[in-house]
Amino acid sequence: MANVRVERTDDGGFRATNGRGAEVRIGGGGDEEGAFTPVELLLAAVGGCNIVTVEPLTAQRGHRLVRLAMTVEAQKVEPNRLGPVTVTYDVELPAKEAEEVYRAVATRVHEKYCTVSRSLEEGTEVRLEVP
Repeated sequence: MANVRVERTDDGGFRATNGRGAEVRIGGGGDEEGAFTPVELLLAAVGGCNIVTVEPLTAQRGHRLVRLAMTVEAQKVEPNRLGPVTVTYDVELPAKEAEEVYRAVATRVHEKYCTVSRSLEEGTEVRLEVP
């Protein structure tokens, strides 16, 4: 089971902490320097899920990419709803023959292996428990 704790901090901001002690500052999009908005965290989760899966699978097939980065973006189509999420890779291939492997891996990861993207596409239920 995956879980994080989200809480208000003493300075009035918010943070998410996982069981390994990693933290991410969360803000509402105002002047919170160094903080992600919740939507930015969602986009980072999509990108992170894809990239941490593409990297080892491409390397296992003998093609460690020279540069591997991506941009993940979406626009709000309603005040509380995002439109389509677009993932755009920025890669530098070690050789021309790596292109086919990289494209096949990136496509397969998107279609089958990224839990975050798959959950968004399938519409995972979010339950609320209010004690």
